[in-house]
Parts: sequence; C-alpha cells; structure tokens
Amino acid sequence: MPAAAMPEEPVRARFAELGEIIRVTPQHAVPLLAGLVAQARRTPAEHARLLTLSCDLSHRLGKHVEAVQLCEQALQLGRQAHDDSLVARALLSKAYALFGLNEMSQSHQLVWEAERLAAHSPDVDLRILVLISSGESFAEEGNFPVALTKMQGAVTLARQSGNKLQIAVALKSLAYLYNQMREFDKGFEAIGEAEQLAEAIDSPGRLAIFKTTEYILAANSGDMERGTKALLSALALERRIGADAMIANTLVNLADSYLKQQDWRRALAYAQQALEQAQKLHDDALAATARVNVGQAYLGMGRLAEGKKHIEQGMDWYQRSGNKPDQQGVLVEYGDALERAGDLPGALAAYHRERALSNELFETRRQKAMMELQEKYEADKRQRQIEMLRQENQVKSTEIDNRRLQQRIWWLLALVFALASVIVGILYRKVRHANAQLEVKNHELKQQSARDPLTALYNRRHFQEFMRSHQDIERRGMSNNGGTSGEDMVSAMFLLDVDHFKHINDTYGHGAGDAVLREIADALREILRETDMIVRWGGEEFLAFLPAVPRNSLDEVARRLLAGIPARTIDYQGSRLSVNVSIGFAPFPLVPGTPISWERAINIVDMALYLAKGHGRNRAYGVCGVSGLAPAALDEVEHDIEKAWRAGLVDLSIVTGHVPELRMAS
Repeated sequence: MPAAAMPEEPVRARFAELGEIIRVTPQHAVPLLAGLVAQARRTPAEHARLLTLSCDLSHRLGKHVEAVQLCEQALQLGRQAHDDSLVARALLSKAYALFGLNEMSQSHQLVWEAERLAAHSPDVDLRILVLISSGESFAEEGNFPVALTKMQGAVTLARQSGNKLQIAVALKSLAYLYNQMREFDKGFEAIGEAEQLAEAIDSPGRLAIFKTTEYILAANSGDMERGTKALLSALALERRIGADAMIANTLVNLADSYLKQQDWRRALAYAQQALEQAQKLHDDALAATARVNVGQAYLGMGRLAEGKKHIEQGMDWYQRSGNKPDQQGVLVEYGDALERAGDLPGALAAYHRERALSNELFETRRQKAMMELQEKYEADKRQRQIEMLRQENQVKSTEIDNRRLQQRIWWLLALVFALASVIVGILYRKVRHANAQLEVKNHELKQQSARDPLTALYNRRHFQEFMRSHQDIERRGMSNNGGTSGEDMVSAMFLLDVDHFKHINDTYGHGAGDAVLREIADALREILRETDMIVRWGGEEFLAFLPAVPRNSLDEVARRLLAGIPARTIDYQGSRLSVNVSIGFAPFPLVPGTPISWERAINIVDMALYLAKGHGRNRAYGVCGVSGLAPAALDEVEHDIEKAWRAGLVDLSIVTGHVPELRMAS
C-alpha cells in the first residue's frame, strides 16, 4: 500500500485491537465497532478497513451472507483507490465468509488472489495472514507439501517482525497442519511455543484457542487425558473473559471427548451445558450438535428412548437446514451408538438412512461434475461454431471480391473460379475434420457419462440403463440354466460397503479416502472376471454384477472379496492404510422360474449388506433363496430381512473374514 494511503498509527492500532476482539469475543465487538465508525475520519482507506472488520464480525456471528455483502463494498473502495493491500484484506475476509457458506473452492481462489496482491505489501501482518490462509487452503485440498511451505514461511516472517502475537498465531496454524499430516510430535512442539507466547503477552482468548488446538492434536494421537485437560483449561480461560461463543464450542468438545472415553455421565453433563449455552446464543447449529451429544450419552447409559428422542431432535435441524454432509456424519455415529447399545434394528434403520443420504450426495456430486463437463463441451462446440462462421464470412467476402474482379477484368474469370474451388475444397476438409472431432468428443462424453471419474468403474446410471435394456437377463431363470457340466448357472449381485470409511476421511483427509476407493476398484478388477460388471454404486459402495456363474460358487466369490480387499495396502503420506468391507449378495434370479425384478433383488441384497454391517462388519451375508413369494412376503423380506429369516422366509449364508463359513438355514 502506498505510504500516503496508510491509516495513522493510532487508527491502525485500534483496528488491530478490534480485530483481535472480533476473533475472540465477537459479541463484545459490536458496540466498539459502531463507536469506531462514528469517530473515524472516514478516509477511503479507513472506510474500507472498517467495512472489512464489519465483514469479519458478521462472519463470526454466523451472518455469512451479510458478511459477503460488506466485503463487496470494501473491495469496491479498495479497487477505486487502487490499493492492493485493502483489496487483499477484503478478499481474505470474503473468503472466510464463503467458507462459512460451504463454498470451499471459491474461497480458496480468493485466498490465492489475495496472496498475489499482498506479496509486496509493506503491511507485514497482512503478508503473514495471507501466507497462513494460503497454507490452510492448500491443506484443505490435500496438498500438504505446499501447505507446509506456506506455513513455515508465515512463521519465519512473523519471527522477523518480532510481533509475539503474530508468531503465536502462525505457530498455531503450523501445529494444526502437523495434526493433519499426522506428525503429532512436531504439532505439540509448535502449539507449546504458541501457548507460552500467549501467556507472555497476557492474551487469555488466544491461549484458549491454542488449548483447543492442543486438544485436537491429543485426541487424534490417542491421548484423550491430555486433550480433556487442555479443554478444561480453555473453558476456564473463556469463562474468565466472557467468550460465550467459544464457551459453547468448548462445552461441545468436552462432551465429545467424554463420549469417546465412554464416560457417559460427564458427557451428558457437558452436553446439557452446551445446549443451554447454544440456546442462550440462539445458535441453532450448535444446539443441534449438543442435542446429538446428549442423545449419544443417553444411549451409552442404556436410556434408549431418551437418547433417540434427543438425536432425532438434533437431526431435525440438520434436515431443515439442508446440511446434508453433517447429517450424514451424525447418522453414522447414530448407527454406531445404537449398535453398541444392542438396538440392531435401530442401527440398521440409521444405516439405511445414512445410505440413502450418501447416495443422494454422491449423485448430486456426479451430476455437478457432469454439468461442468457438459458446459465445457458446449463451450468447445460454440467455439467451433464461431470459427466456422468466421470462415464462412471469409468465404462470402472472398466471393464478393471475386465478383468485383469479374466485372473489371474478364480474363481473370477462370482464375477466380479456380481460387473459389480451392477455398471450397479447404473448407470442405475443415468441415469434415470438425465433424470427425465432434464425433470423437461425443464418444468421449458418452464414455464419461457411463464411468465414475474417480475409479473409472461404471456408474449407477449406466448399470440401470444396462439392466433396463437387457430384460432377457431377468428371464434367464425361466429356462434351464445348467452349464455344460450340469451346474446350475445363475447371475449374481454383490453389494460392498467400506467399513468405517468416515473414520478414514476424518483422520487422514478426503484425499486418503479417494485413494482407498481407487485401490478397492483395482482390487475388484483383479479379483473378479473381465466379463463381470463392476459399478461404483454410491459414495463408498460398489456393486458387482456377475453373469453366468455356478450357483454354488457365490460363497467362494464373497470369501475372495473379503480376503483380497484388506490384503491390499495403501501408502498415504507416511501412513499405511488397509480396509475391510461388508457384503450383501444373492443369485439373480433369486428363485428359478420366478420373475422378481432386478430392482427388488438389489433391495434384498441391500438388506443383506446392512445385516452384515449390523452384525459386526467384515463379513458377507448371502441370500441363498426365498420362499413364500407372495407380494406381502417379499415386502417383509425387503423391510426386515432378519425377521423374515427367523420366520422361515429366507435362507441365508454367512461368510466372515478370516474365520470358517457359517450357515443359517430356515
């Protein structure tokens, strides 16, 4: 920023002080910011900084849309003044607000634009801030090497400035990055120094924030005792300064900490305090999380009715707010808690809800990717059309010139016709080439629409179209399906779900989850035949359709899958990952000569899968056959397969990982 545009030091100091209050106790900053607005000289620079601070305050108070609007005003002033530093600060604040609206990609782009603008700014604090924000953005995209370079650069620049608060803030961000990278010793070292600096400058608010980071490091490294102690220290500091929003979050974290330790009584106490604090702040999102924690504590204590009531109340807010990713995570925890409490039907119901939501989110992401691909294709097509129109205009222009030449110089007529023929020939070849390219692009688009972009397996839509257009597959069971060896030949469906996949994403990041899914896809290609259709069915679910296999070989296929997938390991950023799967399977058709649609067959296989998940995971449940095939009986099988088995309507086969096969006969 030009020196002439810099706010005077007393004003800048007030801005810095107010920024710190907004970060720690935003509710206390509301009257202070209003007073500063009234007192300021309102130069363009001061006005822009005040708007940026107002944006930060609205973001901290959860008013993200209002925050974006305030940042837009600050950006306009900064650009009018041709002041890169003002623009960079406004871009950063807008990025934080967009992150609060779950617009992660756009948020990252704004951060990196701010970093470019602030590269040569005399405002050292700003340069430190953009380096930290840039590092966080790269880490959120899974690019840890670049993120580490940015964070270390921020720490170095802060040390050079001598500002203890900036050094502490940079160290805290570095510690969190080390947590993401699973380098806990380095993380503890960095956060320890940050805490010492916060104590030296007497900043209880920052110290409380650093204690929360210490808790995250401790929890992820398995030291829950240290993590709980850090949270209790943070809570005492927050109560000392009246940081109500921070208190509420810390109470939620304490409840979660005690839930992990299965200390249900303390978990319930802190969850109830968190709920009261969230209601006091009118923070519906935090209240929903607190209700879920209250419910999980009740479930752990065996009070199932109260537990379910509170969790469903929390879930109701997630449904109304449209926050489907968090809703999915809560359903996974809900199912696990019900399973621990011994309510297997309830756990299966929760898993089913999570499964449906997972499929919906997966389909939404797939459709978004397809729309982006279609938009790119349409843009390419428009560009080709523009180019052809330009060429046509050139032809028309050439023809006009030729007619004029014909009128003036008759002896050049033959030459004009020859030139026109050459041009037409060139254009014809270009049109043929363009059409050939268009045909290639159409083929590529068709292939991409049938494939999952991450695993290159077929997607659900392709499988559905395949089954609808091959009704003879459903009728094969109507005739004799014996093979040449006299074996009973059938088709088969295997539905696989990765066990504890959410834990992988939460612990190692979505990059690790994607690597696991790609490795499973490779394993399925290796274990199954080339003629088998392998489909990415949903987020972490896979479907295999096996045509023409002996009916008595299905258990062996399940056994190979259970053994072959965990046998493969993945090296991901210094960690070796391996996963198990749960499987549901059945022959198709279920009973020879009986027409059951493939959709109903998959529903029954789906129930078998969730029976496997509800009975310990790392196992396969196969539907050997069904009897009493009246519509009502099939409805009962689809609704509750375990009950149907006990009623003698289903014959199940169980294959477990690393143990001999078990049989369940009706």
